[in-house]
Amino acid sequence: MPRPSPTRLTRLATPASRLALAITASLAAALGAAPALAEVTVGVSIASTGPSASLGIPQKNSMPLLPETIAGEKIRYIVLDDGSDPTQATKVARRFVSEDKVDIILGSSAVAPSIAIAEVADESQTVQLAFSPIELKPGRGEWTYRLAQPVKLMAEAVADAAHARGIKTIAFIGFADAYGETWLKEFTTAATARGMRLVATERYARSDTSVTAQTLKLIAAHPDAVLIAGAGTGAALPHTTLRERGYAGPVYHTHGAATKDLIRIGGKAVNGSILPAGPVIVAEQLPDSAATKKPGLDYVGRYEKQYGPDSRTQFGAHPYDAGLVLQRIVPVALKQAKPGTPEFRRALKAALESERNIVVSHGVLNYTAQDHFGFDTRARVMLTIDNGNWKLLK
Repeated sequence: MPRPSPTRLTRLATPASRLALAITASLAAALGAAPALAEVTVGVSIASTGPSASLGIPQKNSMPLLPETIAGEKIRYIVLDDGSDPTQATKVARRFVSEDKVDIILGSSAVAPSIAIAEVADESQTVQLAFSPIELKPGRGEWTYRLAQPVKLMAEAVADAAHARGIKTIAFIGFADAYGETWLKEFTTAATARGMRLVATERYARSDTSVTAQTLKLIAAHPDAVLIAGAGTGAALPHTTLRERGYAGPVYHTHGAATKDLIRIGGKAVNGSILPAGPVIVAEQLPDSAATKKPGLDYVGRYEKQYGPDSRTQFGAHPYDAGLVLQRIVPVALKQAKPGTPEFRRALKAALESERNIVVSHGVLNYTAQDHFGFDTRARVMLTIDNGNWKLLK
């Protein structure tokens, strides 16, 4: 027997059944037309490979610690590797804004790819929370905010520590990139203001395997101390070479070196080093009055439960802090607009600049339209390496 056509079915139906069919059809149409439940989409660009992998891997490992929902909205994270490369970071960021329609971008791990992402953030008017302390040209960076402490803040801490020790002359060796150049600029200013003088300046590439020539020039200048502006594993090479060549003076590092990789690779040679860091590195040693102690202990406890004792780094906590920032700004923005819209992105930006005292593991954030770093002196501590461990100085 042939199957009845839809017209035949309607004609055979009773008035009651026809009403039920009509209601069902109307409901199906309404459901089909209704938008899907909103979710906040976060694009995360991390240097989990390449020269900055020692920064990016702990950041990737920290991603599971971020909130899955905020204010009843699902948070979707799209995590991609930019290979520590600014060109690849640009491609990743463009995919985020054009294909994934993200509401906010996190990353990258290193300076150069973070600067590349900032260009896309400006073009697309999408907030970027950078994991590195990037400096941008005047008129750029309206949509970029940092979760890493500004170099100026950390350079002043190093200069204060050196001045208190009676240092008069300093030699400098740093990465031949934006990180090293920013440190050279800011530290020169801070040192000069405190009556200290740079007597030698050398640079090296992140991928270099030898810096013998540079260190011999530093030693020939007879400095009272040496400052190394490196990050991750790359910070150890100049230090060990200096000691191998007989330099016995104090050596200072930057907050980019606040990783156990420095101690693991440098061994006894780096004992006694002095460097600034975010307070999360020594969360247990902080006084109970420190605002950063509670989030710091939470991050360290959860991270090291998964990855083992002493696995924390200066860098790994930045994504965790991004999660704390999102928990403050997303509920505010949701009152203004729906995720996935330009209005929501603008609302996130406005919330960043209006919310006060956002406490994270690295400090207390108070962003403004003029200040996209947001940190004060609560974002830094001074450490020394004492027999293979970090020791809080102040």
